[in-house]
Amino acid sequence: MLSSVAVLAYDGFSTFGLGVTAEVFGTDRSAQGLPAFDFAITAERPGLVRTDAGVPVMVEAGLDRLAAADLGIVVCWRDVGIRPPEPVLAALRAVVGRGGRVLSHCTGAFVLAAAGLLDGRRATTHWQHGAELARRYPLVDVDPGVLYIDSGPVITSAGTAAGIDACLHLLRQEYGAAVANEVARQLVVPPHRDGGQAQYIPVVVGEENDPVSLAALHEWMLAHLHEPLTVEDLAARAYMSPRTFARQFAARTGTTPRQWLIRARVGRARELLEQSDRSVEQVASACGLTPLVLRRHFARQLGTTPQAYRRAFSQLSSA
Repeated sequence: MLSSVAVLAYDGFSTFGLGVTAEVFGTDRSAQGLPAFDFAITAERPGLVRTDAGVPVMVEAGLDRLAAADLGIVVCWRDVGIRPPEPVLAALRAVVGRGGRVLSHCTGAFVLAAAGLLDGRRATTHWQHGAELARRYPLVDVDPGVLYIDSGPVITSAGTAAGIDACLHLLRQEYGAAVANEVARQLVVPPHRDGGQAQYIPVVVGEENDPVSLAALHEWMLAHLHEPLTVEDLAARAYMSPRTFARQFAARTGTTPRQWLIRARVGRARELLEQSDRSVEQVASACGLTPLVLRRHFARQLGTTPQAYRRAFSQLSSA
């Protein structure tokens, strides 16, 4: 189980990246029944380190602490053209070699690639740097169109905000959907964002083509997952034709209405399996799915069955 987390600091490292990792893993929420982590900021040379905003940070732990962590995090690297120091790369390799995991934000993927940890793996980085990552490290299968990628012991994420998605994904894996959802609620962020980086590449959408807030529609969809929602139903609620609605939905979320609903329904099913004793049939019905379809989506998204997921993550007492 994940318990020890270390983030790499260096002169000019990301203030926001540090804030994200500290907020998710460095804040003690044990009083709310949430897991607490042994969190540390580490550096090649401990001492005073300044962030990209000039904020001074006193770092007390060295690379030995990073190498010993269950999770090592690399936030945005200062210059993708500069190779990280070998001691840093060795510490990250040591994390994975011990059976731990590493996670990168944005251009932090260049550090993991330099360490050889992305060779033969699918990975992502900020969409502006995807081509450069692929050019510099041809053994890496770069996919710049997603928010984050889980590739076994290595998790890479796109822009720094996508680092929140990656961290919550890791919490979901380690502690279940309920814990990840509660941490997301305290951070006031979505527990899971569908889609990819394409939604952040500038597009021109006229005011006349956006008569309602899709964010409000998303909230309505989450409250009606048990109903047989169709694109036609959603388009009518958004006062659009089905074709226009599907196009604008994809432009803003990076996915289709159908795929968004599938993800949301599986997410709801995970919560119910963790927090209730409802049968799989009842869970499926509450999520607008048949038991067969629910099992199919669990197999595709999670590589397991609803029953096995419940055995692993149920929060109900076995007594």
